[in-house]
Amino acid sequence: MLLGIVLIAIAAYLLGSIPTGYLLVRLFRQQDIRSIGSGNIGATNVLRSGGKGLGAATFLLDMLKGCSAVWLGGFLGALLLPTGPNTMRSAQAVAALCAVLGHMFPVWLRFRGGKGVATGFGVFLVAAPWAALAAISVFAIVLLLSRYVSLASILGAASFPVFAWFMVTGPRPPFYVAVQCAVALLIIVKHHQNIRRLLAGTETRFGAKKTA
Repeated sequence: MLLGIVLIAIAAYLLGSIPTGYLLVRLFRQQDIRSIGSGNIGATNVLRSGGKGLGAATFLLDMLKGCSAVWLGGFLGALLLPTGPNTMRSAQAVAALCAVLGHMFPVWLRFRGGKGVATGFGVFLVAAPWAALAAISVFAIVLLLSRYVSLASILGAASFPVFAWFMVTGPRPPFYVAVQCAVALLIIVKHHQNIRRLLAGTETRFGAKKTA
């Protein structure tokens, strides 16, 4: 059982750690995204650096790697872990957490990665689809009203465990619930610099020329 969990964790981490924003900018613009704007490898910084198509592609690929990690985790869980009512959810939870950690702390970039919003959305789009869609709706509404990507990301992440509590049906092992909260908290903590700027009134709004 332990070997199966370790294999799921490693596979999910490696999938999550693929630095798609870094690779896309390096491939198509011959630049290091870490030296541009905020230095973040996520979709927002890629977009703000002037690569609208690359920004959209980064978000999509980051989301898909999260989806793939959780799907693979469930598949490996069915093969390697003892059969039980909580097996699938527990395997998905391990994969979800490790994929997001991989994105945030990729071994390939000296553990300096993104903030996990797109990958977090991807992992829960598979593990808790209705709650994920509700949370991304909060993100979209807050972004539309405030034009702060960071605020939208923080509130979207914070809302997800609440939606999951009411919208997820079937087995809900404690670890599965804990991972939902942990991923949301990780995303919020990763925005600590944005939170400081929001409180100081210096955060850059989406569409503004100055990079946050």
